Order: sequence, then C-alpha cells, then structure tokens
Amino acid sequence: MPTPVRHLVVGGGILGLAVADRLCRERPGADVTVVEKEPSWAVHQTGRNSGVIHSGLYYPPGSLKAAFCRAGAASLVAFAREEGIPHELCGKLVVATRTDELPGLERLHQRGLAHGLAVTRLTREEARAHEPHVDAVAALHVPETGIIDYPAVCAALVRRLERAGATLLLDTEVLGAGGGGPAGASVVRTSRGDLPADLVVACAGLQADLVARRLGHRPSARIVPFRGEYFQLRPEASHLVRHLVYPVPGPDLPFLGVHLTRGTDGHVHAGPNAVLALAREGYDWRTVRWSDLRETLTHPGFWRLAARHHRAGAAEVARSLSRHRFGDSLRRLVPELRDDDLMPAVAGVRAQALRADGTLVDDFLVERDGRVVHVLNAPSPAATSAFEIARHIVTLLDQTP
Repeated sequence: MPTPVRHLVVGGGILGLAVADRLCRERPGADVTVVEKEPSWAVHQTGRNSGVIHSGLYYPPGSLKAAFCRAGAASLVAFAREEGIPHELCGKLVVATRTDELPGLERLHQRGLAHGLAVTRLTREEARAHEPHVDAVAALHVPETGIIDYPAVCAALVRRLERAGATLLLDTEVLGAGGGGPAGASVVRTSRGDLPADLVVACAGLQADLVARRLGHRPSARIVPFRGEYFQLRPEASHLVRHLVYPVPGPDLPFLGVHLTRGTDGHVHAGPNAVLALAREGYDWRTVRWSDLRETLTHPGFWRLAARHHRAGAAEVARSLSRHRFGDSLRRLVPELRDDDLMPAVAGVRAQALRADGTLVDDFLVERDGRVVHVLNAPSPAATSAFEIARHIVTLLDQTP
C-alpha cells in the first residue's frame, strides 16, 4: 500500500476546518492533521462575527468573493440542514436614509440583479412593511441573506473530522518549517514538536502573514487588524428590528457600516464599527501587543492608507469612544433607538490584508508557494463562502507546483 499523503491544515476557524473536511471527503484514508494555537476551535474571526449568511450583493462581478459567496451560501445552508444547525434565510434590508445615497443604492440593485439575486427596490412604505421601525428614503430587500450559528458549524465540522480519523491538535502553534523540498514544508515545527507534512494549507486568519513568513513564504500583503465593536439591544428594544437592517456602504472602504442583525438566538446585535486594533487579537483598547503594533506602524502601506482615510478613521475612533455617537449611527436606520437600549457585546477583529502602496486587498487572496497554500486575505464573506473556498484550495493542491 502506498504511504498516504500527509496533509497539514493550519488554523481552526471555519475555513481551516472546512478545508480539512473536504480533504477527508475527497481523499478517503488521507492523513489529515489540523493544528490550532488556541485551546478551542473558532475562537477569533469565526466566533466573533455577525452570524450572517451573505448573499453576494456587494461583490464585483469576476471577483473570488462573487464567485464563492452564492455557491458557498448554498453549501452552508445544505450543511446546516444536514447537521441540524440553527439558521434562517430571513432576508435583509439595505436602507438609504438620505437622497444622496440613492445612486449607491441603485448601483447595489443593479449588481444584485447581475448576480441573479431576487433583490427588489422598495419605497419608504414598502420598507416599513418589512421593518416597521426603519426610516428610509428607499431600500433594497435581499431575500437570500440569512443568519446562522457559525461556532455550531465549526463544532459539527470537528465531529465529522473526528469520525473521519483526522488528527486535531489544539494548543499547537506553528513556529517554522524545515527539511527538504519546495518551500521547506516537509517538516513543520510547532510548539508541540515537529509534524511531517507533504502538503500544507495555512488558514491562519489574523496571523496569516506571520505564519506565511514562518513557513518560508514572502506574502504580497500584510495583515492589519481592525477591531469591530458591537452592542446588543436590550430585550425591551429588540422588537424594533425584525431581521437584518444595513446602511448603504461607503464606496471607498471594504466595511459595510454599522448594521442591525437579529441572531439565531433572538438577540439583536448592532455593529460593527472599524477601528485600528492595537494587537492582532486586541478586542478592546486596553489590549496592546507591541510586536503587533510595530508590524502595523512600520508598514508603509498603513501610513498611505491613513493619509487617505484619516477623517473616516477619526470618526470611527470617536464612535468607538462614545456610545451616543454609536447610537446616532443606528438612529439613522431606526430612529426610536435610545442610547440606553445599547448593551456592550463581544467585539471582533477583522484580519485585513494591506499592500505596500496603501491599498486594501478587497478580494480573497490565496497564494501558493511550492507545497504550501497560504490564505492571506479571507474577511467577510469568508465564513459564508468557506465550503467553496475549501473546494478551490483542494483543487490548487491537486495541481503540480
């Protein structure tokens, strides 16, 4: 019998687990190991997001995001039904609250139609039929958008991997690589010892560029962490939002703006904003990791980005420091919300890839170096798209390096 190919997946969020699951399903008997530096799965981006199943509305035709999101959403919903994971395709509203937002709303409408979505343009009265407490000049209704419990998805993937005989290692950090072969990937050094690997997939999220360098790759972009802060509506105010309510996003940044989302547990979350995090895993202003901050501040792209968007950045910081300002952003969508309706909730950090010229990488970024595939940019809608990204990565592994 031939020796099985040894596959090593770095990262225990939804993307790494989905890659490992696909390897086990497409390659019965494959030797698959997943390493995660935390003591549990889905600790960072996967477990700290809005829990939205995205429709693909926002993404430019021809992008990987557009290609993977629609198919990924269908795969995700099918998986949730199979595994009994809480989810709902409840639809959402994208709300224009000023007349100067109407051109942006129409651009989204046309893009949604081009993607084959059943998106419809609504008047103020029609929008209120969906969300009675929303104030809108006009709105889009996107029925394909939904909500899901992403940590539950990861728990189900872990159970499937255990049944398939995969090796799952928590508390295991990648430190480097050595040995012969392209990209030095025949042995991966970890905090629990050396692991042999013929093929490696690095889905390290907030640590993606660091792990890439440890494995001998020179990534084309660097991760800059942006914290997204959330509030949760008090139960007495949760009736103000039925499903999901989003603003028209700004054209220059990849963030969708502060929005309102009713989760699978019935709670309504508000957020996120977007402020520079002072650590890759900096979920509040008190958490500072100087090595991470130095990585950001010595990156020439960061200062070019800051010069172009300093006003927007200052406004985000002000909103972070003031619940009233945060509330004002929400009152544009739902005027009845009061500051006292907002309770602090768990924050998240987005791993945003940034190039040296100061441009944000707006699409998924996957680079192959010999026998190692590096996922270097996988922000939203990566969770929605995880099963399709995994399919793409396994296809890359089948190609001769």
